[in-house]
Amino acid sequence: MRKISTFIVAALALAGGAFAVQPAAAGDEHGDFMIRGLVSGVLPDTDASVSAGGSRIPGANAEVNDEVIPAATLTYFLNDNLAVELFCCFAKIDVDGKGSIAGLGEIADSWIFPPALTAQYHFTSFGAWKPYVGAGLQYIAFFDEGTGKNRLGARSVSIDDALGFTLQAGFDYSLGNGWYLNADVKKTFIDTDVHWNGAGVRADVDIDPWIVSAGAGYRFNLSDVLGPRF
Repeated sequence: MRKISTFIVAALALAGGAFAVQPAAAGDEHGDFMIRGLVSGVLPDTDASVSAGGSRIPGANAEVNDEVIPAATLTYFLNDNLAVELFCCFAKIDVDGKGSIAGLGEIADSWIFPPALTAQYHFTSFGAWKPYVGAGLQYIAFFDEGTGKNRLGARSVSIDDALGFTLQAGFDYSLGNGWYLNADVKKTFIDTDVHWNGAGVRADVDIDPWIVSAGAGYRFNLSDVLGPRF
């Protein structure tokens, strides 16, 4: 509940702060580019198979913690209906042992860079409400991995980068002059391998996160910024 409250407060603060900024480009509800500032809840739906010495540990599982993070999107509109969007952020995750290894507590941690690229269809028949759906790919790069509490006795932890399929749905609500409020949800299907080096332990982890976002956006024409040749 505390994370949900933090998410709501941060989203409202971000939306309010966005309106204090006067952009160089004139807003256009039919512009070809939109930039959004968001607060995102990253909610992994984790399931893992944990092995030691090549044999699966009965009942062992793992869980990746939820996080609330700042994020941004860049959206290029091919026309009023079709667009391509890049979502990105950075996050710090913790991996906790569950099931028969719950007593180990935190067994790994890592920073992640998880950009998602989606193709979108935007509906234009609902007035100020602009719903959309999308599908695409998400890549997760893991770096600065740590051993957590290291009750496995590992020298280090290696987490493989991963590529997965993403579905998306959301809406923009027009406030006029190119300004929008936004809400968005993504579901990614992705898995990775985790190796505890020196401990003989590995895990095949389905992360499958939900990414729930809210914030504010601004739509304009790139030619207003880059010149008429664009």
